[in-house]
Amino acid sequence: MRADARRNVEGIRRAALDVFRAGGLATPLDEVARAAGVSKGTIYHRFGSRCGLIDAVVDELVAARLGAIIDAVDELEGPLERFEQYLLRTWLLQFDEPAANDVLMRTLPDSEPLTRLFDRACHFGSRLLADAQAAGVVRADITPDDLAYLILERGVIVRACDQQPRDDYHRRLDFILRGLRTNPAQP
Repeated sequence: MRADARRNVEGIRRAALDVFRAGGLATPLDEVARAAGVSKGTIYHRFGSRCGLIDAVVDELVAARLGAIIDAVDELEGPLERFEQYLLRTWLLQFDEPAANDVLMRTLPDSEPLTRLFDRACHFGSRLLADAQAAGVVRADITPDDLAYLILERGVIVRACDQQPRDDYHRRLDFILRGLRTNPAQP
């Protein structure tokens, strides 16, 4: 690839990261092209498709944030704290970053990198759920599918209620977390 073509590709990647962070993965490619100073045709020429561009940036865009959540939660003590902190941090990530919300809502199910990230998040959450249930601190009737739907539902709520203050959203998450416990009154 020529030097100018490499600069175009890198400029498109940087623009896509900024645009997708702010507006999510459904942001029109026209906005990415405008931010990169290229035509939409150049994006298609360099990345093949909208999905090709997303696949090229999603690891940098979302994987590091999800990985940081997983690493931080893995260091915590106690199965209830790990389980609740995983959900809380994931839900707040969905609130804060539209692109992460798109990954966790599986808006592009044909994207292999997005599916890998989603699967990693689900497998980790399922392990935490099993540990918390084995310790008797989370209701036994919750399934891994329920956990995936709780994350999906939060994503829908974030989209539908995009004017809610983060503090109010965070406060309501506590109601949900307490409802998952075997003893909801436990602090």
